[in-house]
Amino acid sequence: MSFPHSIRTFLTFIALAVMAACHSRQPADMILYNGKVYTVDSAFSVAQAFAVAGGKIVAVGTDADVRDRYTAVREIDAGGKAVYPGFIDAHSHFVEYGQSLFEAALVGSSSFEEVVQRVKQFADAHPGQAWILGHGWDQNKFPGKAFPDNTRLNELFPSTPVVLVRVDGHAVIANAKALELAGVHPGQTLMGGVVETKNGRLTGILVDNAQQLVFSQIPAVSAADFAVQLDSGQRRCFAQGLTTVTDPGLNKADIQRIDSLQKAGMLKMRMYVMISDKPANLDYYLPKGPYKTDLLYVKGVKAYADGALGSRGACLLQPYDDRAGWYGFLRAGVTHYDSLAQRVAGTDFQLCTHAIGDSANRMILQIYNKYLKGKNDKRWRIEHAQVINESDFDLFGRASVIPSVQPTHATSDMYWAGERLGAARLKGAYAYRQLLQQNGWLPLGTDFPVEDISPFKTFLAAVFRVDAKGYPAGGFQPENSLTPKEAICGMTIWAARADCLEKEIGSLEAGKSADFVILDKDLMVVKQEDVLATRVVATYSEGKLLYSRELGK
Repeated sequence: MSFPHSIRTFLTFIALAVMAACHSRQPADMILYNGKVYTVDSAFSVAQAFAVAGGKIVAVGTDADVRDRYTAVREIDAGGKAVYPGFIDAHSHFVEYGQSLFEAALVGSSSFEEVVQRVKQFADAHPGQAWILGHGWDQNKFPGKAFPDNTRLNELFPSTPVVLVRVDGHAVIANAKALELAGVHPGQTLMGGVVETKNGRLTGILVDNAQQLVFSQIPAVSAADFAVQLDSGQRRCFAQGLTTVTDPGLNKADIQRIDSLQKAGMLKMRMYVMISDKPANLDYYLPKGPYKTDLLYVKGVKAYADGALGSRGACLLQPYDDRAGWYGFLRAGVTHYDSLAQRVAGTDFQLCTHAIGDSANRMILQIYNKYLKGKNDKRWRIEHAQVINESDFDLFGRASVIPSVQPTHATSDMYWAGERLGAARLKGAYAYRQLLQQNGWLPLGTDFPVEDISPFKTFLAAVFRVDAKGYPAGGFQPENSLTPKEAICGMTIWAARADCLEKEIGSLEAGKSADFVILDKDLMVVKQEDVLATRVVATYSEGKLLYSRELGK
């Protein structure tokens, strides 16, 4: 069969055009298509597809646009599911979390008797432990809400030291053997901490700085165990859609171990790390400047202004409502924080200070304003910013201070926070809407293992102001709730910005790392009762699969 010359010419043109189009398509490593891709760019635009090459996103757009421009051996059909940037936890204790997975699990214990029983079960299952460690008890869940004492621990473990950390990490209960090894004695006093003594005997309760008395005696974790702990931690994080964590307050030795594990390909978690406020760390890192690799950024300095509200270590302007005459305390003298701020101000490091009580927050905010001198891009942070006096909120905005908050703290503390603070003072606590208004952005985290690692619980608490039980109806102080868009930004681009990483991660845009998560529900439209039923379908970092629900890994 032959065609007229004009038709042959037309068909030849079409064939050549198709061949040219095929040859003009650029190679990529991966293409995701048929998704509802929340890019979290400046316009919070929604796309369908993106292409990845060399671990970075090279194009974002419609299915037709991306697939017409790129070709890839590996293609992911998102099936219309929601795709978000990889979640970033702006404040978490990743190293401690990994370690806690190999200790007695005490979270949720409803009495100290239950705590003791769990410790005994752990000890029976792990015979020969030189030290028995545990984490997660909370006396606010016990009858009477009073601190326990160590009598029962002394009876069960007369010759093995036992140290059990409170859920917030700001108090421990230690048995007599641990106290003996640490040289702790009744009536002992120290700055920024409490050694509880009753009727001339140690109860075993050590608050804030006093904890170091026993911590200093616990043998260091071996390199092999450290690697196992962090791998266990990252696997659980990836399953929750977390691709970056912020770890506030690590020492040089642990930072260097992390760096080695990442370079060896054993640790795939991206980390922003703050060095602990100790002379050895400061003297080593500050003169060198921030340390950066593809997966590690050491740029923050973490200080502690006070303790926690739950253990009454938070420093308040007026006494606690449930303990007459008690104000809490600072962890160091005011001159320490002033000197530290002056030193860090002359570097490229961020100063990031834990402050819970309104007195501690006021003191740190005033020092920050002294050295930052108005609007700036130093990105100094206050970690938690939990209780703020009404007259002090504007101190954040004046000096561009970042309040780094953890929404699940509000829904965990709401059961007893009013008892500590009183109704009037409680209005300035967990005030995320007011804090957001200061700079127009607000990073969100969990503080895990103090709280659960789940970003979905973060979203639930931030948007609906309820806990996992759906309590209270209508939300806790709902005037301070965030919108779904604000919560997503807080867990992605704003968290990245707080870590000075917004040019690399936090949104799905060309040039950024291909860190993303596919969910089976869309958080932007999900009902309150379905938030915690949301599951991660897959988690990717730099275009590499880290977790797949289908594969269960």
